[in-house]
Amino acid sequence: MQNLLTEILLQRRLSPVFQPIVDMREAHIIGYEGLIRGPVDTLLHAPTELFSAARNFGVVDELERLCVLSVLEEFTRLNLSGKLFLNLCPAGLMNGILEEDAVLDILQRKRLTRNRIIIEITESEPTYNFASLIDAAHHHRDAGFEIAMDDLGEGFSSLRLWSELRPHFVKVDKHFIQGIHQDPVKLQFVRSIQQIAENSNSKVVAEGIETRSEFMIIQNLGIACGQGYFIGRPEAKPHPSINPEVADCLSSTTISIYPQGRPDTLAKAAADKILIHAPTVSPKTHSETVLNLLLAQPNLHAIPVVENRIPVGIINRTSLVDRFSRVYTRELFGRRPCSLFMSPDPLIVDRYTPLEELSRLVVNKGKNSFSDGFILTDKGEYFGIGTGYDLMREISQMQINAARYANPLTMLPGNVPIAEHTERLLESKVTFAVCHCDLDHFKPLNDMYGYRKGDEVIQGCAQILVDCCDPERDFVGHIGGDDFIILFQSPDWQARCQSILDMFDGMARQFFKPEHLAQGGYYGEDRRGNKVFFPLLALSIGAVSIEPGAFSNAHEISAVAGEAKKLAKRIEGSCIFVERRAPQPTSGELFPDLSIANGNGSV
Repeated sequence: MQNLLTEILLQRRLSPVFQPIVDMREAHIIGYEGLIRGPVDTLLHAPTELFSAARNFGVVDELERLCVLSVLEEFTRLNLSGKLFLNLCPAGLMNGILEEDAVLDILQRKRLTRNRIIIEITESEPTYNFASLIDAAHHHRDAGFEIAMDDLGEGFSSLRLWSELRPHFVKVDKHFIQGIHQDPVKLQFVRSIQQIAENSNSKVVAEGIETRSEFMIIQNLGIACGQGYFIGRPEAKPHPSINPEVADCLSSTTISIYPQGRPDTLAKAAADKILIHAPTVSPKTHSETVLNLLLAQPNLHAIPVVENRIPVGIINRTSLVDRFSRVYTRELFGRRPCSLFMSPDPLIVDRYTPLEELSRLVVNKGKNSFSDGFILTDKGEYFGIGTGYDLMREISQMQINAARYANPLTMLPGNVPIAEHTERLLESKVTFAVCHCDLDHFKPLNDMYGYRKGDEVIQGCAQILVDCCDPERDFVGHIGGDDFIILFQSPDWQARCQSILDMFDGMARQFFKPEHLAQGGYYGEDRRGNKVFFPLLALSIGAVSIEPGAFSNAHEISAVAGEAKKLAKRIEGSCIFVERRAPQPTSGELFPDLSIANGNGSV
């Protein structure tokens, strides 16, 4: 290995390759990152292995100097346009490699101006001499070079370096880019980086873009530049223009579907969120004293019994008051210790116990735990109490809030992300279609076949909607119950709706008994208790085509889609009710020009 490394340095056996970096807004290649490769078919071909060996044998400076010279020479020989992104470790920058005679000679001889060179500061190891690095970077900036930070999110002091250096470019590590169309955490990370960059006059370069889906998300986020295999691989002779697939993406007006994350507030919320500060008593406190405490505080459901700061029991308000309401109890037990009336085995949990776990503990403990409540501790010592009612109320509210983001039955996006995506479509001034989907005769099915069958129908319908939509263009949301929303950007959205109707009718038949299928429905009771005949399940779709500027917000769109759905439900069987012209929310006649198609395709 050492002999091979020595041979590489002496004979300059390095091969530069260049990977294009594209301007996502102006749709052109702004420059190339210069990368290095060792001799082909050797253990040191990959740059990671090459620099690892150089560190082991103490020749990193020599290798980096040779890399810089090789990349500069080849970049100018190929006469590549735009900027050159040149990798340099902090030590190389502080040692002044770019000010050495050999480098200056190339710049002068090849007429390569310094403002075309962007120094990518790489962090392969911790930067201990932080102040010196900042001084060196500012010195090179003053000399005419531009500065970029490489692999943001991977290094050891990236955010601090960014805040003090204020680089021209910030390159986000590929870990946060790959799979960003499926990961809401990565999406939020990159969005945050973009916001910081806008406020610090830095341009973000998204590294590692490998798929069209990743590219489209990055473009929709407003990221300035992109780099990765989807745009172009590192090559010895890179192509000078953008490839057709990338050009097609850059010219597209499609608004990408952001990955949705369900807020896990239930798992994050701890028991102390429902804390009640209550007075304590010792096991020897007179029972009458405890009774008087409870009578003085009518909102207190229980009194904790604590000895040497350690909870040993709990006294339930209802139980104690009930006992003392009996004849002679006060006279017989008023001066006796309260330990006679306490529950000696209360539920005791740490204050940081997640509410979700606490609810399981309460259920497992039994009914007494719900009525007595529970005791909270901090490092084993008494901290407060809580009630089963407060626990149920808090969990219910959190589940309701979570459902606004993702429906718990189908896990499709809820009302909040539906509204957010609608606003994105409106702000982007693109043409799209909104479809409000609703099941007909769903309640009778629940009554006849049970709620489990009803849940299966809703889940099956949700899957059909997802299967018939383009995941990169069309947004499927679950408003709640048996109502769904589709925000179509696919130009063939009407054909997709027809497929939805056909597939739904086929699926719905499997939920009914043969005799109900034969007669086309079944008898059941309506809301007034009358026996009536209910048809089989059907799906109604109210559709509205949205043109740029026709609506100002998501609420207006929701309203007209809801009206279209109501009109669709007046038609027997599965059907789509299409509004052909953009309706005006304030006009008296909402749908002046309509067409209706039922499940078998007739109009």
